[in-house]
Amino acid sequence: MSKTLTVVDHPLVQHKLSLMREKGTPTAVFRQLLREITQLLAYEITRDLPMTRKPIETPMEEMEAPVLAGKKLALVSILRAGNGMLDGVLELIPLARVGFVGLYRDEATLKPVQYYFKVPEDLSDRLVIVVDPMLATGNSSAAAVDLLKKAGAGNIRFLCLLAAPEGIKRMHEAHPDVPIVTAAVDRGLNAKGYILPGLGDAGDRMFGTK
Repeated sequence: MSKTLTVVDHPLVQHKLSLMREKGTPTAVFRQLLREITQLLAYEITRDLPMTRKPIETPMEEMEAPVLAGKKLALVSILRAGNGMLDGVLELIPLARVGFVGLYRDEATLKPVQYYFKVPEDLSDRLVIVVDPMLATGNSSAAAVDLLKKAGAGNIRFLCLLAAPEGIKRMHEAHPDVPIVTAAVDRGLNAKGYILPGLGDAGDRMFGTK
């Protein structure tokens, strides 16, 4: 995986994303689609995980079989919307460790304010995948990665559903070593920092709070 940006243009991803964008899509359907898309994106972001081999016995004979190497990876959700992406990845990697970074955006300054931070131990030995549906201004995402690096993480990847050019630029400037995997790069941001055409507030649509 390159240390830049990967846009997953698989037809299933794009079709499901279009359904999520529609404002009339019900909350339960929105959540289901997000879980499904996250699984598809997770295939891409884990494409080059390190492998090793171990002896196993099939019903036919013994063999040296490929298995994942190293410590179990860590998933870190940027609260609250990131939680909607956890299940999709955990269905693929059920033994992954899970952490949470609580950040909210000050609506006046658009700057992130931290209120919670709880992550697995030994981040320096793990691949850390940060999940958040929207990479908008990039301020919260960059702040979350700052916190993870201070906690020892060195191998970090960022997984999102939608990205704005402004957010990509911010992340690349702050953390050029962190690859970004997304389903789409949209046109840009409005005056309130929401992605256009986007899909609205992912957290509100996921949890039915608006």
